[in-house]
Amino acid sequence: MTEINGTNTSLTFKVTRQAPELICPASPTPYESKELSDLDNSKDVRYLVPLIMFYRNPTSNINLYYLRGSDPVKVIKDAIAKALVWYYPLAGRLRETSEGKLVVECNEEGVVFIEADADVTLDDFGEPLHPPFPYSDELLYDVRDPLDILHSPLLLIQVTRLKCGGFILALRQNHTMTDGIGLVQFLNAVIELAGGAKRPSISPVWMRHLLINSPGPSQGSGQDVSYEFNRIAFPLGDLVHKCFFFGSTEMASLQQSIPPSTTTFELIIAHLWRCHTMALYNDPQEIVQLRFAMNTRSKYNPSLPAGYYGNVIAAPTAQATIAELSENPFQYTVDLVKRTKENVNVNEEYLKSLANRMAEAVSRLTVSDHRRIGFNCLDFGWGRPVYGGFARGSDFGRYLGYATCFAPFKHLGKSGALVPICLPRSAMKKFVKLISLV
Repeated sequence: MTEINGTNTSLTFKVTRQAPELICPASPTPYESKELSDLDNSKDVRYLVPLIMFYRNPTSNINLYYLRGSDPVKVIKDAIAKALVWYYPLAGRLRETSEGKLVVECNEEGVVFIEADADVTLDDFGEPLHPPFPYSDELLYDVRDPLDILHSPLLLIQVTRLKCGGFILALRQNHTMTDGIGLVQFLNAVIELAGGAKRPSISPVWMRHLLINSPGPSQGSGQDVSYEFNRIAFPLGDLVHKCFFFGSTEMASLQQSIPPSTTTFELIIAHLWRCHTMALYNDPQEIVQLRFAMNTRSKYNPSLPAGYYGNVIAAPTAQATIAELSENPFQYTVDLVKRTKENVNVNEEYLKSLANRMAEAVSRLTVSDHRRIGFNCLDFGWGRPVYGGFARGSDFGRYLGYATCFAPFKHLGKSGALVPICLPRSAMKKFVKLISLV
């Protein structure tokens, strides 16, 4: 696979932030408490997701003439206030009941907004842009503890103007309130209202009661997946971040001797899991797991209403020993991934298990595919972002060193998937060699 080295990781610059302010809904909204769903209550999503989007100065694009001279800070801030009228729970605060369940108090306290300026141009960041962005703490408003989600703003947004006329939109989103698809739905509402719409084209739907003790997507009964894990402590100062590109050439290499019905996602995650396992672990009999996020909106019966913006993500988990992954042909891992996907059914058992278990896995790789979610398509009036997605790629939530998030990416004119990986230095050397082999 092709290693990508574009972002200027040694870049230094100064960011001048204005005092944080709270953006409240532009007009009064109901004061009420809303219970979150079982999936929203999952321990796996109790953290703030860091996202970042880089935008160019669009002066060369005649289709964007009406925004020349406009201040993205004012445009976006005003539109957020309008969008919060429709998505007013996002302006509230989370509370925890005596039973440990989350509820959101819709009290109009608002989301955090920071106006900032940086003495740097977009070109200074390097080309092509990709995570990790080591200076992201300057562009993302810092919080004391991204895992402490109670009594805190549910959305933190910073818009940073650049010297070239471009800007950077960075945010931290409380994952308990929305998944990636739900967040993009909210941000598209912001975009529409910024463009003069009176209301969002998709009306938001709360209705979290539909996923409280109700049937949800489940792994089939044919799998025996344990959730007890070993723990390996990574020295945080010795972690190395790299990005790898999977385009048509790379996929053709993986596709050899594999049935054509296999999807790109199945091929990539099978290859990643195999390489990740062989680079990190030594005991042939150790059990390792691959867990991947899967949008299950289409699997509910009756189906969820359009506009539902809560968490609707299942987490199918494949399991094998290190020996089974390393000693068998690549086809073995691919088949295991395919069976795991196919065994996602609809019943109540999985919904409860997903909400109740604490994901403390270390002998596991967690993968999320953001290629079709739409972070790279969010156009606030200045064109689509040069890069839009996770700020750190493989460093989010509680999964430092054990997770990756695919992003849509173009390299040398070819479209594909960008896959960030974070590993200890010694393991990364092995991984780089393994990832190029099939």
